[in-house]
Amino acid sequence: MLDALKKRRAIRQFKTCEVERDKIETLLEAATYAPNDRMREPWHFYVLQGDSLKRYEQVALDYLQKRFPTKPHLVESSIEAMKKTPLVIVVTSAIVDHDEGATKDNTFAVSSAIMSMWLMAEHLGLGMVWRTRGVGLVHETALHQFIGASDEEQLIGTLCIGYPAEEITTEKKRTPFAEKTTWL
Repeated sequence: MLDALKKRRAIRQFKTCEVERDKIETLLEAATYAPNDRMREPWHFYVLQGDSLKRYEQVALDYLQKRFPTKPHLVESSIEAMKKTPLVIVVTSAIVDHDEGATKDNTFAVSSAIMSMWLMAEHLGLGMVWRTRGVGLVHETALHQFIGASDEEQLIGTLCIGYPAEEITTEKKRTPFAEKTTWL
């Protein structure tokens, strides 16, 4: 398991081939086994492929052009990356009315669900990147409205998934845990 965690990478460049439905369903099933407070299972998944993904690209383009009017190269490169992404799964978390603590717990659970999906993606030979800003649109109402999420849902991640366009063999440098640990 430690080797799998060490090998996990954010993959941003994908082959143009589609991701098979059975693999998508396996990713979604893996997510449902994430730990979650009081078994609230606070996640919801919005799967974008084909036409819905093309419409999402337009939503992202409109947002980026408005957000970065003086940076057309940034907008162009972001949208180009989206055009080469065969699958996007937007993940939301349930907001618990009048209970900020439970809402935070739900966010933590959904983050765990995303990590479960990421490890499963690696196992299935898929690559993934968890986007929030930029084309991730997690902090913007445009994506929330586009997917039809309710007011009781908050966006946690836009997962871009596909078959990696290239193999990454270098190990990512991490700070040793001893430098980030206090034993009491």
